[in-house]
Order: sequence, then C-alpha cells, then structure tokens
Amino acid sequence: MNRIVECVPNFSEGRDAAKVAQLVAAVRAAPAVVVLGHTMDADHHRSVITFAGEPEAVVEAALRVARRAIELIDLNHHSGQHPRMGAIDVLPFVPVKGVTMEDCVTLARRAGERIARELQLPVYLYERAATRPDRIDLAEVRSGEFEGLREEIGTNPERKPDFGEARIHPTAGAVAVGARLPLIAYNVNLATDDLSVARRIAKAVRGRDGGLQYVKALGFELKERGQVQVSMNLVNYELTPIFRAFELVKREAERYGVAVAGSEIVGLVPQAALNACSDFYLRIENFSEELVLENRLRAALDDRLTGGHPESKTDPLLGTFADEVAAATPAPGGGSVSAYAGALAAALGALVCNLTIGKKRFAAVEGEAHDIRTELEQSGETLRRAVSEDAQSFNQVMAAFRLPRESEAEKLARTSAIEQAYKGAVAVPLRIAETAMQVLELLDELSEICNQNALSDLAVGAQMAMTAIRGAGYNLLTNLASISDGEFSRQRRAEIEELITRGQEVADEIEGRFLSRHLQTLRNE
Repeated sequence: MNRIVECVPNFSEGRDAAKVAQLVAAVRAAPAVVVLGHTMDADHHRSVITFAGEPEAVVEAALRVARRAIELIDLNHHSGQHPRMGAIDVLPFVPVKGVTMEDCVTLARRAGERIARELQLPVYLYERAATRPDRIDLAEVRSGEFEGLREEIGTNPERKPDFGEARIHPTAGAVAVGARLPLIAYNVNLATDDLSVARRIAKAVRGRDGGLQYVKALGFELKERGQVQVSMNLVNYELTPIFRAFELVKREAERYGVAVAGSEIVGLVPQAALNACSDFYLRIENFSEELVLENRLRAALDDRLTGGHPESKTDPLLGTFADEVAAATPAPGGGSVSAYAGALAAALGALVCNLTIGKKRFAAVEGEAHDIRTELEQSGETLRRAVSEDAQSFNQVMAAFRLPRESEAEKLARTSAIEQAYKGAVAVPLRIAETAMQVLELLDELSEICNQNALSDLAVGAQMAMTAIRGAGYNLLTNLASISDGEFSRQRRAEIEELITRGQEVADEIEGRFLSRHLQTLRNE
C-alpha cells in the first residue's frame, strides 16, 4: 500500500464480547483493509477497533461496521462511565502514509455524507473536519450525550447535524466523524475508590482547565476493580508526551495520599511515544531507535530474508511458531497452541468449501457454502489473532506480579492488578473455546452438503477444533485457580464445561458421518 489511512471507531458496547466480535468481523469482511487491534472495557461500556488500508477501502469498511453497530447496539439500554451519543460514537480518520490531513478531511466528510444518507444516522463533523469552530472539540459536540441530544436536535438550531436530518436515530443516536493526528488513549488507575479525587486530578491535568496542553481528561469509576481512573486522550504525544501526563497525575495523586495502581494504553501507540518514555526515565544519552535490539535485528533479518530485495520478503511467523513454543519461555504455550489448532480447523473447513464451490453437482448448495466459508474465515482470523493475545495476557499477569509492594496502598494496588490480570487471562481462552465451538458447528453444517470426498478433512478439522476447546479449557481452569472471586470462577467453569460437552457431541457427529461413509465403502468393495 502506497497510501495508508488509519481509522479508529469507538462503539458504545464494552460488555458483550459476542457483539464486539461481530463488529470486528464486519471490518475484516471489507476488502483491502487490515484490523490492527481492538479493545473493550466493561466499566466504560465501550470498545475501540483500529484498522487501516487504502483510503477508499477504509471508508467502505467504516460504512460496513457503522451499519452493523446500528443493528447491534441500542443506546436506550446503555449505561457506562464514558460519555456517548451514538452506537458508533466516534469515527476518526488518521493519515499514516502517502496521505495528508486534507485528504483525511475529505474522507471524513465523504464518509459522513454516506452514513447520513445510507444509514439515516445524523453526523457531526469534528476536529480537523469540523465546519464550525465550536465543533472542533469532541466534548462540545457530544455535550448532553444521547439523552440530551435527543431532546435538542429538533428544536435547537445549534444542534443541527452537518449531515442528515435534525432527528436522532431512535436506538443508535448520532455519530461524530472527523480527521485528526494520531491520538493516544492513556488511563492512569488510582488505588482508591474516591471518585472525587480522580475528578480533581483530571481537572488539574486537562488543557482546557489550565493543565497540560493537548491533554483531555476525565475522572471515572471502575466499579469492578474498586478503583477510580484518570482517563486521558493525548492528542499530540510529541508536544505533550506520555511520561509528562503520568508524572502530573502521580504528583497530583500524592497530594491526596493516593498511590498510582497502574496505567494502561487503550488501542495502539506509536513506538516513538514509548521510546520517549525510555529516554526520560532512564536518562539515556544520545538515544536512538537503532539502539533497540529488536529494531536492529528486524532490519538485519529483513535484509537477509530478501537478499536486499524487499519484494521477495515472506512472513516468517508461521514458519517459526513451533520454535517459539519450544523456546525456554512461559509464552507462547498451551493457550497459543490451542488457538492455532482452532485456526487450522477453520482453514480445513474453508478448504472443503473451496472444493465444493464451483462444482456443478453442488450448484444447489453453493450459496450456503459461500456463507459458511465467510464465517469460517472470520472465525479463523479471530483464532489466529488469539495466538498472540494469549501470550500477551500471560505477560500482563507477570507485569502485575512485578508491581511494588512496599506500602499498604501499593500492596492493595498490586493485589487488585493481579486479580484483574488473571481475569483478563481467563477471557482469552474462553474466547478461543467459544470461537472454536463456532467453527465446529460450521463444520457440522458443511459435512451435510459438501463434497463427500473431503469428509476426511472435516473429520480432522473437527478433532483440531475439539483440541482447541479442550486446550483452552485447561488454560482457563489453571488461571481460575488464582482468582479469589468465587462467583466469577463458578460462571467461567460452567461455561467451559458446557462448551467441552457440546463440542464433543458435534465432533462425534462429524466423525460418525465420516466413518459411516468409509465403512459403507468397504462393504461395497
């Protein structure tokens, strides 16, 4: 790609993983775009998807995921810590390579016009795409949230949208579409449940109240953690870097006798922003990105793999996965291998679809085979992504254990962080098992309509999917042993036990079809 645009839509759904998975799948189904990552937060009741591609492809993907969000999310039944006015709440376009900010402004306005016209969702333009000075700031655009906008949009001329009728969508609200520079969503969690402290610190930090320029901040309550959070958007990380925001929050917290429990980055972050933190805290003289081992190693390997010809480069991930598992490191381990097994099961199903589609004798079921293949490809992508996500969740547990524990506040923060990290480590294998179960059910459907000569591939796929479910279950049960929340553990254990039981039934059905046909062939001989 010579021209790359990043798109980072925010959605008002952070508690239903199945719905978020459908949103991600809607983006992945769009041609010529790549999903770079996604996050979801139950307290904020919000999820973020980051994807990139050629400009026109990104606009098309944005329309597809906006349509899916409208179908899935009803703001009349939504309540979370984060302000929101729409099912797809914010849709920013960010220049990455070969495009200008002006190009992204044009894309934002084009996408906004189409969303209003095709989806009947009122659109407000913000940041660089804004057509009015009072709509540059997203907070002003979103003032009053869904409920307030519902009351004013038809009566207050100042709330008239840039595109679409002055009438709110009854369930999906409205959307802010804009163009902006790369933004870092950065949160600092405090070892207290006093929301007033977080709000006072946020006021001291945010730029509009005399704090740090290029910082927007709010104080939120994290009920599940028993903590509060200073949630920030760093809209220009070069002029106001991460470390400066962290230090100010930390110093303000000390005024109230509160310790920092930890911090988190939501979405993706430029490497340069992390390098700046290293430079600041370690006082490294003459720091350069070339001093980073991985950067130097990547450059050297790229040169060796391509022989100096970048066009010959191949992706080494699959070829090195077994070696990475065998290395003397805790991750990747059984969880990642389980996800990989599930991805292979989905790939075998896609293979059987391809052996069925286009054959005259299967013309009557070709449409159904197409649909199954699409779902298998989406599930396979989710499982491939989980290969690395499982390793990352383990690393987060290790990071929690490394937190300081000198004072009572630090001990409390560390204990809470460890509990939350283990819950995160449980979420990944559960998602692996659920997705592998979806693959199994698709293989079962396929076994009834496919080219029967390929039944052996489906039987192998069923066993691989079952391996994924069982392996994920082993991983989940191991992590549950370290969680003190009894109700949480009971629910997750019941869920995985049900998946294993149901999965085995489906796998046995597929194997039975294969064996029945194979034994019948032997009898005929």
